[in-house]
Amino acid sequence: QVQLVESGGGLVQAGESLTLSCAASGSIFGIGAMGWYRQAPGKERELVATIISGGSTNYADSVKGRFTISRVNPKNMVYLQMNSLKTEDTAVYYCYVRRNYRDYWGQGTQVTVSS
Repeated sequence: QVQLVESGGGLVQAGESLTLSCAASGSIFGIGAMGWYRQAPGKERELVATIISGGSTNYADSVKGRFTISRVNPKNMVYLQMNSLKTEDTAVYYCYVRRNYRDYWGQGTQVTVSS
């Protein structure tokens, strides 16, 4: 089992920045990828960004150029730096880990962007 704890969510105004953090613990050996998904009310959960052990990243088109994902392997931490936030970014953000063909999710942290 992998346990994920997110932090850093909050209420910000459009144009401001926010950084999310996620700490992985438990059976963390062999984690191949970490990332962030988000889900807005009434919408499906969608990919925001992922990063694999080799450092390659993948971003949703909607956040490309504004968000940056990073990973610190010794602590199994993943971060999401969010710049130029838009109201459309409002959602619950979930930390994601893939290990041994299984997916793990954090409890989610709310990000609300006001106009």
